Amino acid sequence: MTDMDIYKQQLKEFYGSRTTYDYEKDTRHPLEAKLLLEFVGLHSGQKILDVATGTGLVAIPASEKVGSEGYVIGIDMTPGMLHQARLKIAAARLQNIELIEADAEYFNFSDSSFDVVFCCEAIVLFPDIITILKKWYRFLKPGGFVAFTCPPETAFMASLQQRICARVLGVSLPHILEPLGTPEKCRKLLVRVGFRDIEIKIEPSGRYHPLSDNRLSMTVININFKGNPLLSKLSQEQLNQLQVEYKAEIEKLATEQGLWIDTTKFFVRAQK
Repeated sequence: MTDMDIYKQQLKEFYGSRTTYDYEKDTRHPLEAKLLLEFVGLHSGQKILDVATGTGLVAIPASEKVGSEGYVIGIDMTPGMLHQARLKIAAARLQNIELIEADAEYFNFSDSSFDVVFCCEAIVLFPDIITILKKWYRFLKPGGFVAFTCPPETAFMASLQQRICARVLGVSLPHILEPLGTPEKCRKLLVRVGFRDIEIKIEPSGRYHPLSDNRLSMTVININFKGNPLLSKLSQEQLNQLQVEYKAEIEKLATEQGLWIDTTKFFVRAQK
């Protein structure tokens, strides 16, 4: 198994275990899906692709907006999340939506198949963002839109995690939030692919997190650094050092309310 295979397996397990994804404590998933949909403004008859559809938070309301003349395809590699989406689709008796269990990195559609490609909360997880954007560009009809969300590179304690890993490893690893971590970086990548009329909205948000769980799990480390091969070489001593340093750092940052986590999101829209 390659480091990338392990990374993808951990992604499947991490998201597959979240059976209450829509209702997690302090969750903003439903709100962000709603805001992303509003950012594009769908209408009857459109064909929509929702990449990393998860529990269908974008795909299901999109299918209601495009109506019986339109069609929505949701693609995701996590069976547990797709199961939740299917239950909601059945309850709403929707006929114009199809879910595909597959790795969107390798799955292909015909050129110019869709009016809109959505990706809510997940574009940063792709191993090669420029390649996936090129694919989506190809899938879109001329004049079609891509719309996605991503966090700034400073969100979710990313800078702290990067600093501690660099101290323990002696080398700085690229963090998962870096490639799209500023509006300028988002814009640059989209222009490189050929997109135009790029619009980026910043939605600031954050929450206090209790300090009861002050460990940095190996799964989170592996996901946040996209299965970097150097991680598999960490010794037990280095892992212990990483946990000790992380705990010390977050205790320094903590207040009476807990640890402040920046959950700001960029909402990004661009046209082919």
